[in-house]
Amino acid sequence: MSIRKPHLLTPEGLERLQKDLHEMKTTRREEVAARLQRAMEDGQDDEFVDNAELESARNDQSFLEGRIIELEEIIRYHKIIEESDDDSVVRIGSHVTVVEEGEDEEERYHLVGAAEANPLEGRISNESPLGIALLGAAVGETVSYLSPGGKIGFKVVNID
Repeated sequence: MSIRKPHLLTPEGLERLQKDLHEMKTTRREEVAARLQRAMEDGQDDEFVDNAELESARNDQSFLEGRIIELEEIIRYHKIIEESDDDSVVRIGSHVTVVEEGEDEEERYHLVGAAEANPLEGRISNESPLGIALLGAAVGETVSYLSPGGKIGFKVVNID
């Protein structure tokens, strides 16, 4: 019997994933089913082999069903990240403001579990190179990690 690693989620992240799963199982499934139906009807006069819309709809259905399975697994085996009033060091769940070495502009990140990470929205994974480097750092400390472009350093400006 293998021990399953829990998917670390914030309460907001769990709610967002549950909402996404519900939408996928209802609205999105219905949309894909309608596309499949239309593609089959449109392709009845042609060779099914050459029906690009049918192939596209089947691919979308496959992707959707795979994502549903993935979300169900994340939700089933999740662990809520416990909030802490201790902002002395960066931990999972922290909001951390950093400045890249040699730059002036501050960047703010929310350190979350991999299942809800979205760098475009400022949510970085505790398993990402930057997330790993930031864990345990205090305000004023500089952390670094090796990126494909070379070593990058960040100074921790604030933790909340």
